Amino acid sequence: MSGLEETFALGPFRVDLAATRLSRDAVELELRPRAFRVLKVLIQNPGRLVDYDQMIREAWDGVHVANHTVAVTVAEIKSVLGEYGTWINCQPKFGYRLEIPKSEDLIRRGWHYWNQYTRAGFENALLCFQQAGETDSADFRAFEGISSTYLMMASFVMRAPRDVHAAFLEAHSRAVALCGLTPELRLDRAYAHFVFDQRLPEAEAELLAVQRERPHSAVVHIRLAMVYLASGRLAEARAILLPAQESGALLPPQAFVGTLLRLYCREFSAAAEWGKDTMDLHPSSQIGRAHYADALDFSGRGEEAVVQYRLASAMSPDTSWIRAAEACCLARNGYRTDASAILESLRRFRETEYVDAYLLALVLDALGRRDEAFRELERAYQEKAYTLLFVDVDAKADGLRADPRFARVRSRTLGHAQTA
Repeated sequence: MSGLEETFALGPFRVDLAATRLSRDAVELELRPRAFRVLKVLIQNPGRLVDYDQMIREAWDGVHVANHTVAVTVAEIKSVLGEYGTWINCQPKFGYRLEIPKSEDLIRRGWHYWNQYTRAGFENALLCFQQAGETDSADFRAFEGISSTYLMMASFVMRAPRDVHAAFLEAHSRAVALCGLTPELRLDRAYAHFVFDQRLPEAEAELLAVQRERPHSAVVHIRLAMVYLASGRLAEARAILLPAQESGALLPPQAFVGTLLRLYCREFSAAAEWGKDTMDLHPSSQIGRAHYADALDFSGRGEEAVVQYRLASAMSPDTSWIRAAEACCLARNGYRTDASAILESLRRFRETEYVDAYLLALVLDALGRRDEAFRELERAYQEKAYTLLFVDVDAKADGLRADPRFARVRSRTLGHAQTA
Protein backbone atom coordinates (compact mmCIF):
# COMPACT_ATOMS: atom_id res chain seq x y z
CA MET A 1 0.00 0.00 0.00
CA SER A 2 1.39 3.40 -0.99
CA GLY A 3 2.30 5.82 1.76
CA LEU A 4 2.51 3.25 4.57
CA GLU A 5 6.19 3.97 5.01
CA GLU A 6 5.20 7.40 6.36
CA THR A 7 1.80 7.73 8.04
CA PHE A 8 -1.45 5.84 8.24
CA ALA A 9 -4.92 6.96 9.37
CA LEU A 10 -6.68 4.38 11.52
CA GLY A 11 -10.08 5.79 12.41
CA PRO A 12 -9.32 8.85 14.59
CA PHE A 13 -5.74 7.68 15.11
CA ARG A 14 -2.66 8.83 13.27
CA VAL A 15 0.07 6.22 13.01
CA ASP A 16 3.48 7.60 12.11
CA LEU A 17 5.30 4.45 11.04
CA ALA A 18 8.64 6.16 10.48
CA ALA A 19 8.71 7.94 13.85
CA THR A 20 6.94 5.07 15.66
CA ARG A 21 4.29 7.38 17.10
CA LEU A 22 0.60 6.83 17.68
CA SER A 23 -1.70 9.79 18.32
CA ARG A 24 -5.39 10.54 18.64
CA ASP A 25 -6.77 14.05 18.12
CA ALA A 26 -3.18 15.38 18.03
CA VAL A 27 -2.41 13.83 21.44
CA GLU A 28 0.40 11.27 21.45
CA LEU A 29 -0.41 7.93 23.10
CA GLU A 30 1.94 5.63 24.94
CA LEU A 31 2.68 2.33 23.24
CA ARG A 32 5.69 0.10 23.87
CA PRO A 33 8.07 -0.25 20.90
CA ARG A 34 7.26 -3.94 20.59
CA ALA A 35 3.54 -3.27 20.62
CA PHE A 36 4.02 -0.60 17.97
CA ARG A 37 5.83 -3.13 15.77
CA VAL A 38 2.91 -5.54 16.13
CA LEU A 39 0.50 -2.77 15.16
CA LYS A 40 2.69 -1.95 12.17
CA VAL A 41 2.55 -5.55 10.95
CA LEU A 42 -1.26 -5.52 11.18
CA ILE A 43 -1.48 -2.18 9.36
CA GLN A 44 0.75 -3.48 6.56
CA ASN A 45 -1.61 -6.43 6.12
CA PRO A 46 -5.11 -4.93 6.32
CA GLY A 47 -7.88 -7.49 6.00
CA ARG A 48 -5.40 -10.38 5.84
CA LEU A 49 -4.80 -12.98 8.53
CA VAL A 50 -1.38 -12.58 10.15
CA ASP A 51 -0.53 -15.95 11.67
CA TYR A 52 1.71 -16.37 14.68
CA ASP A 53 4.74 -17.38 12.62
CA GLN A 54 4.54 -14.23 10.47
CA MET A 55 3.92 -12.01 13.48
CA ILE A 56 6.92 -13.42 15.39
CA ARG A 57 9.12 -13.22 12.30
CA GLU A 58 8.27 -9.57 11.55
CA ALA A 59 7.60 -8.06 14.99
CA TRP A 60 10.13 -10.07 17.04
CA ASP A 61 12.75 -10.47 14.28
CA GLY A 62 12.26 -14.22 14.39
CA VAL A 63 13.21 -14.53 18.08
CA HIS A 64 10.97 -17.28 19.44
CA VAL A 65 8.27 -16.14 21.87
CA ALA A 66 5.17 -17.95 23.07
CA ASN A 67 1.83 -17.34 21.41
CA HIS A 68 0.69 -16.05 24.79
CA THR A 69 3.26 -13.24 24.54
CA VAL A 70 1.82 -12.24 21.19
CA ALA A 71 -1.70 -12.31 22.65
CA VAL A 72 -0.70 -10.07 25.58
CA THR A 73 0.94 -7.59 23.21
CA VAL A 74 -2.12 -7.45 20.94
CA ALA A 75 -4.32 -6.97 24.00
CA GLU A 76 -2.17 -3.97 24.95
CA ILE A 77 -2.75 -2.44 21.51
CA LYS A 78 -6.50 -3.08 21.70
CA SER A 79 -6.61 -1.36 25.07
CA VAL A 80 -4.88 1.76 23.73
CA LEU A 81 -7.22 1.83 20.70
CA GLY A 82 -10.22 1.77 23.05
CA GLU A 83 -13.51 1.34 21.22
CA TYR A 84 -11.53 0.81 17.98
CA GLY A 85 -9.78 -2.23 19.46
CA THR A 86 -12.55 -4.38 18.03
CA TRP A 87 -11.03 -3.76 14.59
CA ILE A 88 -8.33 -6.29 15.55
CA ASN A 89 -9.96 -9.67 15.25
CA CYS A 90 -8.42 -12.73 16.93
CA GLN A 91 -8.76 -16.13 15.32
CA PRO A 92 -7.71 -18.57 18.08
CA LYS A 93 -4.78 -20.82 17.21
CA PHE A 94 -4.30 -19.03 13.89
CA GLY A 95 -3.52 -15.36 14.37
CA TYR A 96 -4.92 -11.83 14.03
CA ARG A 97 -6.55 -9.71 11.38
CA LEU A 98 -7.01 -5.91 11.19
CA GLU A 99 -10.51 -5.46 9.78
CA ILE A 100 -11.31 -1.89 8.77
CA PRO A 101 -15.08 -1.41 8.27
CA LYS A 102 -16.43 -1.05 4.74
CA SER A 103 -17.90 2.28 5.78
CA GLU A 104 -14.44 3.74 6.42
CA ASP A 105 -14.31 5.88 3.26
CA LEU A 106 -17.75 7.36 3.95
CA ILE A 107 -16.81 8.08 7.56
CA ARG A 108 -13.56 9.75 6.55
CA ARG A 109 -15.31 11.84 3.89
CA GLY A 110 -17.99 12.80 6.38
CA TRP A 111 -15.48 14.20 8.86
CA HIS A 112 -13.76 16.05 6.03
CA TYR A 113 -17.02 17.84 5.26
CA TRP A 114 -17.78 18.30 8.97
CA ASN A 115 -14.50 20.14 9.50
CA GLN A 116 -15.45 22.80 6.95
CA TYR A 117 -17.82 24.31 9.57
CA THR A 118 -20.26 25.47 6.88
CA ARG A 119 -23.94 24.75 6.36
CA ALA A 120 -23.21 22.82 3.16
CA GLY A 121 -20.33 21.03 4.86
CA PHE A 122 -22.49 19.80 7.73
CA GLU A 123 -25.28 18.75 5.36
CA ASN A 124 -22.82 16.77 3.22
CA ALA A 125 -21.32 15.24 6.36
CA LEU A 126 -24.77 14.16 7.49
CA LEU A 127 -25.39 12.42 4.16
CA CYS A 128 -22.06 10.58 4.38
CA PHE A 129 -22.67 9.41 7.94
CA GLN A 130 -26.22 8.30 7.11
CA GLN A 131 -24.95 6.31 4.12
CA ALA A 132 -22.26 4.78 6.35
CA GLY A 133 -24.96 3.69 8.79
CA GLU A 134 -26.86 2.04 5.95
CA THR A 135 -23.67 0.35 4.73
CA ASP A 136 -22.76 -1.00 8.16
CA SER A 137 -25.42 -0.65 10.86
CA ALA A 138 -22.94 -2.02 13.43
CA ASP A 139 -20.40 0.77 12.90
CA PHE A 140 -20.93 3.08 15.86
CA ARG A 141 -18.91 5.82 14.12
CA ALA A 142 -21.75 6.44 11.64
CA PHE A 143 -24.18 7.27 14.43
CA GLU A 144 -21.54 9.18 16.38
CA GLY A 145 -21.04 11.30 13.25
CA ILE A 146 -24.77 11.83 12.76
CA SER A 147 -25.30 12.94 16.36
CA SER A 148 -22.23 15.19 16.31
CA THR A 149 -23.38 16.83 13.07
CA TYR A 150 -26.82 17.62 14.46
CA LEU A 151 -25.14 19.07 17.55
CA MET A 152 -22.91 21.33 15.46
CA MET A 153 -25.78 22.45 13.23
CA ALA A 154 -27.59 23.59 16.37
CA SER A 155 -24.41 25.06 17.87
CA PHE A 156 -23.75 27.18 14.77
CA VAL A 157 -27.48 28.08 14.61
CA MET A 158 -27.90 26.48 11.18
CA ARG A 159 -30.83 24.37 12.40
CA ALA A 160 -33.31 25.11 15.17
CA PRO A 161 -32.05 23.30 18.30
CA ARG A 162 -35.54 22.09 19.18
CA ASP A 163 -35.99 20.66 15.66
CA VAL A 164 -32.86 18.49 15.70
CA HIS A 165 -32.71 17.58 19.39
CA ALA A 166 -34.66 14.34 18.98
CA ALA A 167 -32.53 13.28 15.99
CA PHE A 168 -29.38 13.98 18.01
CA LEU A 169 -30.63 11.87 20.92
CA GLU A 170 -31.63 8.96 18.68
CA ALA A 171 -28.28 8.80 16.87
CA HIS A 172 -26.31 9.33 20.08
CA SER A 173 -28.21 6.52 21.82
CA ARG A 174 -27.51 4.14 18.93
CA ALA A 175 -23.80 4.94 19.07
CA VAL A 176 -23.71 4.36 22.84
CA ALA A 177 -25.57 1.07 22.43
CA LEU A 178 -22.95 -0.12 19.94
CA CYS A 179 -19.74 0.91 21.73
CA GLY A 180 -20.61 2.22 25.19
CA LEU A 181 -20.35 5.78 26.50
CA THR A 182 -16.87 6.67 25.24
CA PRO A 183 -15.25 9.97 26.27
CA GLU A 184 -16.02 11.35 22.82
CA LEU A 185 -19.71 10.46 23.07
CA ARG A 186 -19.82 11.76 26.62
CA LEU A 187 -18.26 15.00 25.37
CA ASP A 188 -21.09 15.45 22.86
CA ARG A 189 -23.70 14.61 25.49
CA ALA A 190 -22.22 17.21 27.80
CA TYR A 191 -22.29 19.91 25.14
CA ALA A 192 -25.85 18.93 24.26
CA HIS A 193 -26.88 19.89 27.81
CA PHE A 194 -25.61 23.37 26.94
CA VAL A 195 -26.90 23.77 23.37
CA PHE A 196 -30.25 21.97 23.57
CA ASP A 197 -31.25 22.28 27.22
CA GLN A 198 -29.29 25.30 28.47
CA ARG A 199 -28.43 23.35 31.60
CA LEU A 200 -25.08 24.92 32.41
CA PRO A 201 -24.31 23.08 35.71
CA GLU A 202 -24.89 19.67 34.10
CA ALA A 203 -22.88 20.60 31.03
CA GLU A 204 -19.97 21.79 33.16
CA ALA A 205 -20.01 18.70 35.39
CA GLU A 206 -19.99 16.33 32.41
CA LEU A 207 -17.26 18.27 30.63
CA LEU A 208 -15.06 18.25 33.72
CA ALA A 209 -15.55 14.48 33.96
CA VAL A 210 -14.41 14.10 30.33
CA GLN A 211 -11.47 16.39 31.04
CA ARG A 212 -10.26 13.97 33.71
CA GLU A 213 -10.25 11.21 31.07
CA ARG A 214 -8.88 13.39 28.26
CA PRO A 215 -6.80 16.05 30.03
CA HIS A 216 -5.01 17.12 26.84
CA SER A 217 -8.07 17.35 24.60
CA ALA A 218 -8.36 20.81 23.06
CA VAL A 219 -12.04 20.17 22.24
CA VAL A 220 -12.85 19.68 25.92
CA HIS A 221 -11.12 22.95 26.79
CA ILE A 222 -12.95 24.79 24.01
CA ARG A 223 -16.37 23.55 25.06
CA LEU A 224 -15.73 24.25 28.73
CA ALA A 225 -14.68 27.76 27.75
CA MET A 226 -17.97 28.27 25.90
CA VAL A 227 -19.94 27.17 28.96
CA TYR A 228 -17.93 29.51 31.18
CA LEU A 229 -18.43 32.40 28.74
CA ALA A 230 -22.19 31.81 28.74
CA SER A 231 -22.05 31.79 32.55
CA GLY A 232 -20.18 35.11 32.61
CA ARG A 233 -17.16 33.41 34.20
CA LEU A 234 -14.60 35.07 31.98
CA ALA A 235 -11.53 34.40 34.14
CA GLU A 236 -12.30 30.67 34.19
CA ALA A 237 -12.84 30.66 30.43
CA ARG A 238 -9.44 32.27 29.98
CA ALA A 239 -7.78 29.79 32.32
CA ILE A 240 -9.27 26.75 30.60
CA LEU A 241 -8.23 27.98 27.15
CA LEU A 242 -4.58 28.54 28.06
CA PRO A 243 -3.56 24.85 27.96
CA ALA A 244 -5.10 24.49 24.51
CA GLN A 245 -3.59 27.71 23.20
CA GLU A 246 -0.14 26.83 24.48
CA SER A 247 -0.20 23.42 22.81
CA GLY A 248 0.89 25.07 19.55
CA ALA A 249 -1.66 23.15 17.46
CA LEU A 250 -4.30 25.80 16.94
CA LEU A 251 -7.44 24.04 15.82
CA PRO A 252 -9.88 26.32 13.98
CA PRO A 253 -12.50 26.25 16.80
CA GLN A 254 -9.76 27.03 19.31
CA ALA A 255 -8.80 30.11 17.33
CA PHE A 256 -12.45 31.19 17.00
CA VAL A 257 -13.09 30.94 20.74
CA GLY A 258 -9.85 32.80 21.45
CA THR A 259 -11.24 35.81 19.60
CA LEU A 260 -14.62 35.50 21.32
CA LEU A 261 -12.97 35.37 24.73
CA ARG A 262 -11.19 38.66 24.15
CA LEU A 263 -14.32 40.25 22.72
CA TYR A 264 -16.39 39.24 25.72
CA CYS A 265 -13.66 40.47 28.05
CA ARG A 266 -13.85 43.85 26.21
CA GLU A 267 -10.21 43.52 25.19
CA PHE A 268 -11.03 44.69 21.70
CA SER A 269 -7.54 45.51 20.46
CA ALA A 270 -6.26 42.16 21.70
CA ALA A 271 -9.26 40.48 20.02
CA ALA A 272 -8.33 42.17 16.73
CA GLU A 273 -4.73 40.96 17.04
CA TRP A 274 -5.89 37.43 17.82
CA GLY A 275 -8.37 37.59 14.94
CA LYS A 276 -5.61 38.65 12.56
CA ASP A 277 -3.50 35.69 13.68
CA THR A 278 -6.51 33.46 13.10
CA MET A 279 -6.80 34.75 9.55
CA ASP A 280 -3.11 34.03 8.97
CA LEU A 281 -3.62 30.46 10.19
CA HIS A 282 -7.04 29.82 8.66
CA PRO A 283 -7.57 32.26 5.76
CA SER A 284 -10.48 30.27 4.32
CA SER A 285 -12.46 30.32 7.58
CA GLN A 286 -15.60 32.42 7.30
CA ILE A 287 -16.19 31.99 11.05
CA GLY A 288 -12.78 33.32 12.01
CA ARG A 289 -13.20 36.20 9.57
CA ALA A 290 -16.58 37.17 11.04
CA HIS A 291 -15.15 37.21 14.58
CA TYR A 292 -12.18 39.21 13.33
CA ALA A 293 -14.60 41.72 11.78
CA ASP A 294 -16.39 42.09 15.12
CA ALA A 295 -13.07 42.73 16.86
CA LEU A 296 -12.10 45.36 14.28
CA ASP A 297 -15.44 47.10 14.66
CA PHE A 298 -15.32 47.33 18.45
CA SER A 299 -11.71 48.44 18.39
CA GLY A 300 -12.69 51.49 16.32
CA ARG A 301 -11.81 50.17 12.86
CA GLY A 302 -15.33 50.09 11.43
CA GLU A 303 -14.52 50.43 7.75
CA GLU A 304 -12.07 47.54 7.91
CA ALA A 305 -14.71 45.54 9.75
CA VAL A 306 -17.26 46.13 6.99
CA VAL A 307 -14.79 44.82 4.41
CA GLN A 308 -14.10 41.68 6.44
CA TYR A 309 -17.78 41.01 7.03
CA ARG A 310 -18.56 41.33 3.34
CA LEU A 311 -15.81 38.82 2.61
CA ALA A 312 -17.15 36.41 5.28
CA SER A 313 -20.68 36.67 3.87
CA ALA A 314 -19.43 36.11 0.33
CA MET A 315 -17.62 32.98 1.53
CA SER A 316 -20.73 31.62 3.23
CA PRO A 317 -23.85 33.43 1.96
CA ASP A 318 -26.26 30.89 3.47
CA THR A 319 -24.94 31.25 7.04
CA SER A 320 -27.58 33.42 8.67
CA TRP A 321 -25.65 34.31 11.83
CA ILE A 322 -22.82 35.82 9.77
CA ARG A 323 -25.32 37.84 7.74
CA ALA A 324 -26.97 39.05 10.95
CA ALA A 325 -23.64 40.06 12.46
CA GLU A 326 -22.75 41.86 9.23
CA ALA A 327 -26.01 43.81 9.44
CA CYS A 328 -25.18 44.86 13.01
CA CYS A 329 -21.77 46.07 11.88
CA LEU A 330 -23.22 47.96 8.92
CA ALA A 331 -25.82 49.67 11.11
CA ARG A 332 -23.21 50.70 13.67
CA ASN A 333 -21.09 52.23 10.90
CA GLY A 334 -23.82 54.23 9.21
CA TYR A 335 -24.79 51.80 6.42
CA ARG A 336 -28.39 51.58 7.61
CA THR A 337 -29.90 50.95 4.19
CA ASP A 338 -27.61 47.98 3.61
CA ALA A 339 -28.27 46.70 7.13
CA SER A 340 -32.04 46.96 6.63
CA ALA A 341 -31.75 45.06 3.35
CA ILE A 342 -29.97 42.19 5.10
CA LEU A 343 -32.61 42.21 7.85
CA GLU A 344 -35.38 41.82 5.29
CA SER A 345 -33.50 39.05 3.48
CA LEU A 346 -33.11 37.19 6.78
CA ARG A 347 -36.82 37.54 7.47
CA ARG A 348 -37.59 36.05 4.06
CA PHE A 349 -35.07 33.30 4.70
CA ARG A 350 -36.82 32.53 7.99
CA GLU A 351 -39.97 31.58 6.08
CA THR A 352 -38.28 28.33 5.06
CA GLU A 353 -35.12 28.00 7.18
CA TYR A 354 -34.10 28.63 10.77
CA VAL A 355 -32.84 32.08 11.74
CA ASP A 356 -31.80 32.66 15.34
CA ALA A 357 -34.16 35.19 16.95
CA TYR A 358 -31.54 36.54 19.36
CA LEU A 359 -29.35 37.54 16.42
CA LEU A 360 -32.28 39.28 14.74
CA ALA A 361 -32.90 41.14 18.00
CA LEU A 362 -29.34 42.46 17.84
CA VAL A 363 -29.85 43.66 14.26
CA LEU A 364 -33.12 45.40 15.14
CA ASP A 365 -31.54 47.11 18.14
CA ALA A 366 -28.58 48.28 16.03
CA LEU A 367 -31.17 49.85 13.69
CA GLY A 368 -32.91 51.58 16.60
CA ARG A 369 -36.01 49.36 16.47
CA ARG A 370 -35.91 48.29 20.09
CA ASP A 371 -39.57 47.31 20.56
CA GLU A 372 -39.21 44.84 17.70
CA ALA A 373 -35.91 43.71 19.19
CA PHE A 374 -37.58 42.77 22.46
CA ARG A 375 -40.26 40.84 20.61
CA GLU A 376 -37.45 38.84 19.00
CA LEU A 377 -35.87 38.28 22.42
CA GLU A 378 -39.17 36.81 23.59
CA ARG A 379 -39.19 34.57 20.54
CA ALA A 380 -35.60 33.51 21.27
CA TYR A 381 -36.65 32.52 24.79
CA GLN A 382 -39.63 30.53 23.50
CA GLU A 383 -37.44 28.78 20.92
CA LYS A 384 -34.81 27.93 23.59
CA ALA A 385 -32.06 29.67 21.63
CA TYR A 386 -28.89 28.97 23.56
CA THR A 387 -27.28 32.08 22.03
CA LEU A 388 -29.42 34.11 24.43
CA LEU A 389 -27.18 32.84 27.24
CA PHE A 390 -24.39 35.15 26.01
CA VAL A 391 -26.47 38.31 26.39
CA ASP A 392 -24.62 39.36 29.56
CA VAL A 393 -21.20 39.42 27.88
CA ASP A 394 -22.01 40.24 24.26
CA ALA A 395 -20.99 43.83 23.45
CA LYS A 396 -23.58 43.91 20.66
CA ALA A 397 -26.27 43.59 23.36
CA ASP A 398 -25.17 46.67 25.35
CA GLY A 399 -28.17 48.69 24.19
CA LEU A 400 -30.60 45.94 25.12
CA ARG A 401 -29.11 45.57 28.59
CA ALA A 402 -29.61 49.30 29.19
CA ASP A 403 -33.37 48.98 28.63
CA PRO A 404 -35.55 48.42 31.75
CA ARG A 405 -37.34 45.54 30.00
CA PHE A 406 -34.11 43.57 29.82
CA ALA A 407 -34.19 42.52 33.49
CA ARG A 408 -37.19 40.25 32.87
CA VAL A 409 -35.54 38.56 29.87
CA ARG A 410 -32.35 38.00 31.79
CA SER A 411 -34.11 36.66 34.88
CA ARG A 412 -35.99 34.00 32.93
CA THR A 413 -33.18 32.96 30.59
CA LEU A 414 -30.13 32.95 32.83
CA GLY A 415 -32.05 31.95 35.94
CA HIS A 416 -33.25 28.79 34.26
CA ALA A 417 -29.81 27.98 32.85
CA GLN A 418 -28.02 28.31 36.19
CA THR A 419 -30.52 26.25 38.18
CA ALA A 420 -31.67 23.62 35.69
